[in-house]
Amino acid sequence: MSLYKKLLNQTAIYGIATVLPRMLSFLLVRLYVDYMPTEEYGAVSVIFAYLTFFNVVLSYGMETSFFRFYNTEVEKKKVVSTSTISLLVSTLLFLCLGLFFKENIALLSDIKVNYILYTVLILALDALVIIPFSRLRAEGRSLKYAIIKITNVAINLSLNVFLIVYLPEWYSKSSFLEAIYIPDFQVGYIFVSNLIASFFTLLVLLPDYFKLHWKFDTELWKRMMQYGFPILIAGIAFAINEHFDKILLKYMGVSLSDIGAYSACYKIGMFMVLFRTAYTLGIEPFFFSHANNKNAPKTYAEITKYFVIFGSFISLSVIVFADVLKLLLVPKSEYWIAMDIVPLIVIANFFLGIYTNLSVWYKLIDKTKIGAYISIVGALVTLLLNIVLIPFIGFVGSAIATILAYGTMMVISYKLGQKKYPIPYDKNKIGLYLGLSTVLSALSFYVDIFRETYIFGVVSILLFGYFVYRNEKELILKIVKRK
Repeated sequence: MSLYKKLLNQTAIYGIATVLPRMLSFLLVRLYVDYMPTEEYGAVSVIFAYLTFFNVVLSYGMETSFFRFYNTEVEKKKVVSTSTISLLVSTLLFLCLGLFFKENIALLSDIKVNYILYTVLILALDALVIIPFSRLRAEGRSLKYAIIKITNVAINLSLNVFLIVYLPEWYSKSSFLEAIYIPDFQVGYIFVSNLIASFFTLLVLLPDYFKLHWKFDTELWKRMMQYGFPILIAGIAFAINEHFDKILLKYMGVSLSDIGAYSACYKIGMFMVLFRTAYTLGIEPFFFSHANNKNAPKTYAEITKYFVIFGSFISLSVIVFADVLKLLLVPKSEYWIAMDIVPLIVIANFFLGIYTNLSVWYKLIDKTKIGAYISIVGALVTLLLNIVLIPFIGFVGSAIATILAYGTMMVISYKLGQKKYPIPYDKNKIGLYLGLSTVLSALSFYVDIFRETYIFGVVSILLFGYFVYRNEKELILKIVKRK
């Protein structure tokens, strides 16, 4: 059980580093909903979709490559220096090109030039801290990682609140505040806040650059790029699956108001993302560090089952109480037109979490290109279904495309993995937990009488808990009794 205890501790700390910033981000959603019309929030959502997409491009799989080679290479300093120099050079090149062509980009994307400028700078700053953050994770310094991440979002949140809420009220009381105040600049202040927070993070991690052994190993870099390139393709595909829907909705004629409602309700489904992301941060180094253990396949199978159990609880609970969460996060009724997508997004992200577990096999056998192929299939499903469904059912089509894309990836990864790297998953229990929680979730949300009273939903959660206890009693008691 020591392996699981270590994993649990790592996941808990990374969970804090993920959950607290996400919770602060939820406050930002509430802030934007309270102080911005749906059209402006829709515009922000589209720009952030581009931001996420290019974040993936600028990392080009180097983060995962770093973990792989940091655990396999004897000269770890060489891995750190080579990956850092690679990202430094590519980031500076991107920064120069972005600043030079910002007007052209603005014209093509129909986004204001100053927003393009902020976006380019944020992307560059975030790229420069990829390896310092990865090194903290690889060395098990999860507490420092958590503190920096939380501080970053706290700064971002504080600046958003000050610039959007208080500055318009206080600017006339001070010459300094009057100098920095710009009327009707809420969207711009959002990006200014992000830029300052990202700059702070780079300053904190800047000592890593001064301690760096500035030696670039070309042969090692080629191997890291070869390993990481499929990760880049997979990352782009994931970005398409998770964020390209906002861009497609805009270009297929859906109003920014509807996109704003869709994006706000999408955030309610992000509670599953909290769990999934924290788990992924803890599990990726764990998978690599225990790859040579003879019991690794059995360990991976058990971990996957536990993930499905916890994920089922979370998805069922979020969906049952979705109408309570909307009052906290999205209190304006004009945003509620998109509430029907919430269960779809929750379960879609659950599927993605399961896929993360199932994808371990191709990373361990250095066949990351297979992951790229699977992700490409998912992206094609996303694009095709969005193009087909949006004209008929609008943003609901995007949510359906997301859940089917992740479901497809999950199934393909399982089928291929059992052929290439067999893992003894408990298919019956995993399928039962997943199926039961999904059915109960759908009934509690989409059947009006069940949704209105909450009785069915609460009883469903309790029954599901009892069902899990009955099936996993021996393990649960063993964990509880362990000191």
